[in-house]
Amino acid sequence: MAAIAAAVEQGRAGDRAGARQALARLWEGSADPLHRCSVAHYAADLQETVADELMWDKRALAEATALTDERARSYDAAWQVRALLPSLQLNLADAHRRSGHFDTAGVHLASALEHLDLLPDDDYGTLIRMGAEKLRAALAERSVEPLATR
Repeated sequence: MAAIAAAVEQGRAGDRAGARQALARLWEGSADPLHRCSVAHYAADLQETVADELMWDKRALAEATALTDERARSYDAAWQVRALLPSLQLNLADAHRRSGHFDTAGVHLASALEHLDLLPDDDYGTLIRMGAEKLRAALAERSVEPLATR
């Protein structure tokens, strides 16, 4: 997880290509669903195209289905796999929306909304809930623009 965090920081510092390469190596070098879910989740945010972002978002959700609460809690005692799902589903919904796949985006948004009650009442929970509302509005408008530019 430390190597994943280091790659994410590399991307935040401006070396997005280097961060993508580091995360791709970590993806290939691990069979652990926790690591692979985390790698894919962060790698999606560093992609240059929506198609590549969508591919990584799909991988993150697929790895989450193989992740157990026991494994997640071995990293952080408060983690539950179901509490990760809203973020993963929202990411998929947003990438599908920006790709013009509005019906599929709606399915993933609905899945995210089903799990919002599992989120804590903290900054993270607020961030995800606000993201869900922004995504719902963008989807209603059938916008393909990134949420940050709306």
